[in-house]
Amino acid sequence: MTVHKTIALIAHDQKKDDLAEFARSHQPALSRFPIVATGTTGARIADACPELKITRLKSGPLGGDQQIGALIATGEVGLVIFFVDPLTAMPHDVDVKALMRLAIVYDIPMALNRATAETLLTALG
Repeated sequence: MTVHKTIALIAHDQKKDDLAEFARSHQPALSRFPIVATGTTGARIADACPELKITRLKSGPLGGDQQIGALIATGEVGLVIFFVDPLTAMPHDVDVKALMRLAIVYDIPMALNRATAETLLTALG
C-alpha cells in the first residue's frame, strides 16, 4: 500500500488520549505525511507530539468530520485513522457514517481501532 497523501486523525471523546498515545508511539512514521485532524483531537495530538505538523480542522460535531469527508472526495486524504468509541452514543453519528461512506466510496483505507491503524502504518513501510 502506498499513501503519499494526507493522513486524517480523528477520535471520539473517550478515545482521544488513546489516539494521542498512538501518535506518540508512531511519530516517526506519521511525520512522513501531512496530517489533518479534527479540532480537539488535533490539539491533544499536538500536545503529545509537538514535532508533528498538524492542520486542525473544526471539531467533529461542528463540521470537522465533514471537512475531512470533503478532503477525501477531492483526493487529498489517503488514509483515515479514526479511533471510535463503540460504547458511547454519538449525537453526530450521521456525520461519522457519512465519513465512513466516503472512505468506502473512494476506496480509502480507514482504521477504526489501534490494531488496524498499526497494521496500516506498518504496510506504509
